[in-house]
Amino acid sequence: MKNKWIITVLAGVLACGGALSASPYQAPDNTKSNKTESKGATADQGKNNTTDRALMQKIRQAVMADKSLSTYAHNVKIIAQSGKVTLKGPVRSEAEKQAIEQKATEIAGAGNVTDEITIKPEKTKKGTN
Repeated sequence: MKNKWIITVLAGVLACGGALSASPYQAPDNTKSNKTESKGATADQGKNNTTDRALMQKIRQAVMADKSLSTYAHNVKIIAQSGKVTLKGPVRSEAEKQAIEQKATEIAGAGNVTDEITIKPEKTKKGTN
């Protein structure tokens, strides 16, 4: 019975693409950074209309489909209000920031994206170069 449970759990992890195998050096979320962001639009202020929800969903899908992006980049906040999109949160590099902004602009249209993404490089361990 115990082995059956373990097999079921492992099958679930594999079905999720091994989501539990995150790098030990990368936090799974950016909750700490989120708490410091207090000005401007937040996810809970996104309009609850079909158009804005669909816009946020399309951008999120485009970001998540890019497997070259870090976990931080995958967790960037995407807020849509009346067709205008705000991107917030930390990413690991300027390249990630530009990639997310480009994806959002392609979907929402030029002039409809406000980029408030910050760059927060990974911390290096002491004694390593």
